[in-house]
Amino acid sequence: MYAMTMVLNHPYSQVIDMVNEQLAEEKFGVVSDINVQAVLKKKLDVEYPGYRILGACKPGIAKQIADAEPDAGVLLPCSILVRENNDGTTTVAFMDPVTVLGLCDNTEVNKLAEEAKAELLRVMQRLENLN
Repeated sequence: MYAMTMVLNHPYSQVIDMVNEQLAEEKFGVVSDINVQAVLKKKLDVEYPGYRILGACKPGIAKQIADAEPDAGVLLPCSILVRENNDGTTTVAFMDPVTVLGLCDNTEVNKLAEEAKAELLRVMQRLENLN
């Protein structure tokens, strides 16, 4: 599966902050933040529920991946989707780095992907504890 998904019983805007805080605990930085809701409103003039794609990066791991497989940058950063549900809950989906970076047939990259996945699973566990 390409994503690890959870539903939180918190409002969308609060979950954005919660995800950013928990990523920081694992030393991930958010290097991109795509507000799909705003883009769809601006470009298509449509109303859409909250939908953000955060690009999370841990510089040390990213550098090691790029050193081991220079073109693997097309698979980075780790995407995290935060989307608003109709019932007041919020879905958070984390890209599974093992699945995505498994596209590289490189043992070193695969080990780094396992490390990144373990860290993202810790983020998910802490978010679940806040639920």
